[in-house]
Amino acid sequence: MPAFSQRSKARLDTCHPDLQRLMNKVVERYDISIICGHRGREEQEEAFRTGKSKARFGQSKHNSLPSRAVDVVPWPFNSSDWDDCDYFSHMAGYIMAVADELGIKVRWGGDWNGNRRTSDETFVDMPHFELVD
Repeated sequence: MPAFSQRSKARLDTCHPDLQRLMNKVVERYDISIICGHRGREEQEEAFRTGKSKARFGQSKHNSLPSRAVDVVPWPFNSSDWDDCDYFSHMAGYIMAVADELGIKVRWGGDWNGNRRTSDETFVDMPHFELVD
């Protein structure tokens, strides 16, 4: 049975209770790792500078505490997996289905407009899931 590492648990603990409930339910059957929950000013500005985020500090749902966004990768994961859209899409489909079952409204960074296509996105953030206000 999949389970979170201590590092993933600590990162998830910085997230909104609905994201915690969702990811804890997902990991019961689908192995994932949490790579980011809350982001402080330095972390967010670094993500912006390196092109990993389009948002400056205060503009990202990662910046609230608790965080209204979480970054997740399938496990096992290695550096060559960053460009594997199928690997992320499979995980995202599972996460979105569980979110629907739990009544939690989330948006995935691989499909910002929610049309079930990644090909029409100008900025793709495959690990990113955020609560919809």
